[in-house]
Amino acid sequence: MKKITAISTLALAVMAASPAFAADTEWFVGGGVGYQNDNVKGQYEQNGEDATYQLRGGAIINDHHRLMGTYSYMDKSEQNMFLASYDYLLPVHQKVNLFAGVSAGFADSEINNDSSSDFVWGGQVGAMYKITDNWSTDLTYRYLDQDYKENNTKIDYSQQVVWSVDYHF
Repeated sequence: MKKITAISTLALAVMAASPAFAADTEWFVGGGVGYQNDNVKGQYEQNGEDATYQLRGGAIINDHHRLMGTYSYMDKSEQNMFLASYDYLLPVHQKVNLFAGVSAGFADSEINNDSSSDFVWGGQVGAMYKITDNWSTDLTYRYLDQDYKENNTKIDYSQQVVWSVDYHF
């Protein structure tokens, strides 16, 4: 039920924002690298710390709303994560925005040869710096609740700190 509610909420948010796409929209693509810590408990408990690598793309609408799709990979849990995110951008300087938002999607994780694709959801906060008209950089902290439960092992949550660079067109 939690999955249906989250997917419905995301779909509703995208449809509600559709008229705004005709307004001032700035598209971007980018990538990032960072640190991820998965809280892994149970029979195959492990240190869940590793590097994470991300590819992302999306749109900034009217300078205050960012919709984004993100793919991330972490080697330790052979985790592939796909997220849809919304951030509200708060300008604090001509080139600096603070942001806060929500994310939902799924993660495909493998621990001790037990693989599972599970729902993930959470939120993020961070800061964005506009380097030029076409380039920006972000520093983001993200907390995600995970539903992985296989073979008496559970990923309860993940935390990420990611530095990314985006090209705007």
